[in-house]
Amino acid sequence: MSITKDQILEAFAAMSVMEVVELIEAMEEKFGVTAAAAVVAGGADAGAAVEEKTEFDVVMTSHGDNKVAVIKALRGATGLGLKEAKAMAESAPVAIKEGISKEEAEALKKELEEAGAQVEIK
Repeated sequence: MSITKDQILEAFAAMSVMEVVELIEAMEEKFGVTAAAAVVAGGADAGAAVEEKTEFDVVMTSHGDNKVAVIKALRGATGLGLKEAKAMAESAPVAIKEGISKEEAEALKKELEEAGAQVEIK
């Protein structure tokens, strides 16, 4: 039995935004692609030079197995209090810092990953 493109689109329409985001992430992982790259490559300005990104967002996708160490790292990186850092760790996926330089984003990612968190730079 074959599923049509219209049936797939109807299934997407019934999903919440978070479910669609999770599905896209799973598809990116399974097929080794990124949705953002596909949009850039297929856009109207596909032949134009792509401007280098200068601002990055650090997103923690999971606090991992060592939540206490991750909370400590969050407190040091953000200046948050214990309660706020704990809430942030427990609300993953969550943006830790937005609009920062590539170097700062990579350093923050390394610090959080050393504490046990799973982190992405976007």
